Amino acid sequence: MSDDLNNRGPQDRSRVNVNESYELRYWTKHFGVTEEQLRAAVKAVGPSATAVQEHLRK
Repeated sequence: MSDDLNNRGPQDRSRVNVNESYELRYWTKHFGVTEEQLRAAVKAVGPSATAVQEHLRK
């Protein structure tokens, strides 16, 4: 299946992908954080959206 570039949300909403610009925009807006904060959280806890959310709440 090819990527639908008209769909600007992440393909898998349970995983944070900081390597795609449209997903990076989605997740920074979703969590209300900067790109740097999001990248640091993913580096610290991995790409699980739940784990990233819990990490950012701390």
